[in-house]
Amino acid sequence: MAGAGWAPPQLEDFILTERLGSGTYATVFKAYRKRNVREVVAIKCVSKKSLNKASVENLLTEIEILKTIRHPHIVELKDFQWNKEYIYLIMEFCAGGDLSRFIHTRRILPEKVARIFLQQLACALKFLHEKNISHLDLKPQNILLSSLDKPLLKLADFGFAQHMSPRDEKHVLRGSPLYMAPEMVCNGQYDARVDLWSMGVILYEALFGRPPFASRSFAELEEKIRSNHPIELPRHPRLSQECLDLLQRLLKRDPQQRISFKEFFAHPFVDMEHMPSAESLGKATSLVMEAVKKDQQGDASAALSLYSKALEYFVPALRYETDARRKEAIRSKVSQYISRAEQLKGLVSSNNKVLLQQGIPARDILKEMSKDKPCLYAALELASAAVAREEEGKDDYETLDLYQQSLGDLLRMLAAEPAGRRRELLHAEIQALMGRAEYLKEQIKMKESQWEAESIGKEGILDSARGSCILQ
Repeated sequence: MAGAGWAPPQLEDFILTERLGSGTYATVFKAYRKRNVREVVAIKCVSKKSLNKASVENLLTEIEILKTIRHPHIVELKDFQWNKEYIYLIMEFCAGGDLSRFIHTRRILPEKVARIFLQQLACALKFLHEKNISHLDLKPQNILLSSLDKPLLKLADFGFAQHMSPRDEKHVLRGSPLYMAPEMVCNGQYDARVDLWSMGVILYEALFGRPPFASRSFAELEEKIRSNHPIELPRHPRLSQECLDLLQRLLKRDPQQRISFKEFFAHPFVDMEHMPSAESLGKATSLVMEAVKKDQQGDASAALSLYSKALEYFVPALRYETDARRKEAIRSKVSQYISRAEQLKGLVSSNNKVLLQQGIPARDILKEMSKDKPCLYAALELASAAVAREEEGKDDYETLDLYQQSLGDLLRMLAAEPAGRRRELLHAEIQALMGRAEYLKEQIKMKESQWEAESIGKEGILDSARGSCILQ
């Protein structure tokens, strides 16, 4: 449609300037509104000549869907017009380009940034899912950034979108092979869950710099799609357990085993509860008031836990706040709460150390009783290694991984352990280790929230991204 010396189409109320991108039957231009305000928009010009019956249906569905929805993370359709040659979709302009370019210019995104972007996409997907709309072409090229300094993701290109209830099955192949769910290609039959697979591929690409089916040829790509092998996750960069769990559950080849929409929106890595919103500050303040009350009552452990939970809302509150003075006031309060939480942490840690030391003889007895069961003994050794690391002050993900691995093994063995003294000791040991793992997880979250609260500056998310890159 667009040759080297080719001039853009003419539209009465707009001046069309640079070409932003083009597809099979449409080209998108940056444009300015001539009258009133010099509003910047993106205009999708669809050549009528290039439309067949299927593409006409797709276009009409796209216009119908976009006309009826308004959401902060979905590109807005402002208007549409037509003449003899073209149909014009006048869209919101997104100055930050697309997510594909954003990822590739940075090679990979730090987990913290990928998570913020995933939350925004999940928010758009939840909105669509509640209206029984499936996008069916989710990929980084169809996700736009409002700007580069404080980017908001905007879901775009609804050319393949369909109204689908959760049980609707379709047979028409839609989307891009790299991001297309295997059931689309292998069975030609699919439902709304294909969007969840695509979300998994987008998250994978953001974290590892390439999609899981990246191939040198179409034959290689088809072979990978049709294979029965589970998707393997690279070992580097190191990711949190929550992130790995979500990736594995999104990228299940069998849609019956794939995470459901309900589970996805409730997943701890997606964590929509802690998305930046107008409610974030109120929730944080409410928790702080409870923390102060517990602190005054001398309950250091409960106060520390509440301060930690409050920080998880203060960080999104800082991200949501646009007024510089209010932002600084929040940050100042957060610093005070962090200082108090650090003091309480010292108190709670010393109390826990005493309890841990009291628990060591029981663990040693259990080890002695488990020498005939090498697997149980090895799991207890793993638990001892986690406790030793924590006592050395290594409150990090590596220590948490050791706790989680040992607990996974110990819980399996508890289920098979017959009644008796060893079972009683094992049950008590698991409870103690679970308490330690939960406490450690809380401390790690508090440390991360503290770092994020301090790092949220005028540059916003990209500031945090640079900080994360330095820390990795």
